[in-house]
Amino acid sequence: MTYKTPLDDIFFNLKDMGLLEQVLALPGYEEISDDIVDAVLHENAKFVQEVVAPTNRGGDQQGAKWDNGKVTTPASFAQAFKAFAEGGWQGLQHSPELGGQGFPKLISAVISENLNAANLAFALCPLLTDGCVEAITQAGSEQLKQTFIPPMLEGRWTGTMNLTEPQAGSDLALLTTKAIAQDDGTYRISGQKIFITYGEHDLAENIVHLVLARTPDAPKGVKGISLFVVPKFLVNEDGSLDKRNDVWCASIEEKLGIHGSPTAVLLYGADKGEVGEGAIGYLVGQENHGLQYMFIMMNAARYNVGIQGISVSERALQQARAYAADRLQGNALEGSAGPVSIDHHPDVQRLLMTMRGLTEGGRAVALYAAMCNDVAHQHADTKTADLHRAQYEYLVPIVKAFSTENSVEVASLGMQVHGGMGYIEETGAAQYYRDARILPIYEGTTAIQANDFIGRKILRDGGAVSRGFIAAMCDTVNALNQHQDDPALAFIGTQLEVAVQAYQNALDATLQFAAKGQMRSTFAGSVPLLMLAGYVHAGWHLANAALKSRERQSDIHRQKQATAVFYAAHLLPRALSLSSAVKAGDNVQEAFSAVFS
Repeated sequence: MTYKTPLDDIFFNLKDMGLLEQVLALPGYEEISDDIVDAVLHENAKFVQEVVAPTNRGGDQQGAKWDNGKVTTPASFAQAFKAFAEGGWQGLQHSPELGGQGFPKLISAVISENLNAANLAFALCPLLTDGCVEAITQAGSEQLKQTFIPPMLEGRWTGTMNLTEPQAGSDLALLTTKAIAQDDGTYRISGQKIFITYGEHDLAENIVHLVLARTPDAPKGVKGISLFVVPKFLVNEDGSLDKRNDVWCASIEEKLGIHGSPTAVLLYGADKGEVGEGAIGYLVGQENHGLQYMFIMMNAARYNVGIQGISVSERALQQARAYAADRLQGNALEGSAGPVSIDHHPDVQRLLMTMRGLTEGGRAVALYAAMCNDVAHQHADTKTADLHRAQYEYLVPIVKAFSTENSVEVASLGMQVHGGMGYIEETGAAQYYRDARILPIYEGTTAIQANDFIGRKILRDGGAVSRGFIAAMCDTVNALNQHQDDPALAFIGTQLEVAVQAYQNALDATLQFAAKGQMRSTFAGSVPLLMLAGYVHAGWHLANAALKSRERQSDIHRQKQATAVFYAAHLLPRALSLSSAVKAGDNVQEAFSAVFS
């Protein structure tokens, strides 16, 4: 299946919806013009379509291989990664002072989607490197920045994040990896980490591991966690590589999907290197502040995993659409001389439009969030920056959970469009389902995102950010209601108004449960509330897109309005059932107690 970057929809979001104009007006982006953005995105499209996408199927079939501590990636990956590095794609969003190109997150989000859609397993390596760079940039010393960031931005080195241990999955308070301070200011790290994406591979000269560990006198729980840079190879003062550190890949996992991406079990301190027992690490920031530093990388990764969900959805949608246009089966309902392509049948159309609505809705939410992040970091007015920072932080769990949960649905619907052939590996449709299934799990499950959404976002500010978004949605409803002469816009307005009210009702119920101290009832509806927010935010952006497209006659504008109508009819109503689930939190908790006492 040939992949084509969805530039029409990307440019619609960037330009028609005004996101790019808002971002390029910010201080720091004076040298980036519309023309430069156009050139970068078209060049990126060419790169991912011609270089990366052809590695997808073979990479899945061949997979990564482990042999005595060494990991070999699929044969096609090395040349593609070399081209990725030489093209400067790793440094696109990072600081020019450290070797990056200083593009806004809005553009890097698009680049990330395209790369992940071309080959998700391949793109995981740059994704983790981006997060590693961000964490060191924000929390590391000047020496750590100068030593480790430029080679990563050049694509010569890559980065990882090391959190999970066998006895400590999402509960980081239980981690036991040790860090012993040395007289020279370094630390010796010992312990085991699991599920380390690209923890060992053959694509780069060095791997920079960010590792959570405890010093001997650290407080118990998450307050006693520190963060360390632990390179695979030590680095000399001139930047050349020195001895092999005591980091050993004991194995890689056999997984349902993302076969080309090695998921490593790493041993620190097994005396497998050239430095003696204990991996040499360098403290990032202060001792016992490691979790707050790692959250920099985790939040970046969570947003990017949401982008991955959109990517897999786009790839599955393209394949299903192409198959449905080619597959002849059955006569048209109104009669036909012979079999018609299955995309003439109403239910296949419903499947394809569901896939399209979830994909384009998720993309609109994610790119809006990226705009908020850029404004938060670059705007000269403190209040404006703070507002957009709060909005971005609110949207990150929505982007992560909504887009990844939907990627599983979209990939499954893609298989359904294929019929029995979708279950056959030869068609390639099954790979998207297998690859998508990890996305709602890693970098924090959907439940973890929902707990963060309620605990750190809604309860902390009393629902202020939520209410701000709801007020903006009501403005859109009012704008739609002024076009009663347009049946499509009037219908979208009616549907959106009902969904926004459901959002408001669910928010009020959650805050009321919390105010009464009914925390189990509050969190019993956490995932439904998070998914509800995703459906309504996506519907809001698509409704605004329909308004923008009202008087325009190009294919993209007609299709955008059609997608908004379908979304309003078939997907926005999901908000009602989710709202009901949230409001029934006390009843649900009684049911939980009866079953799980």
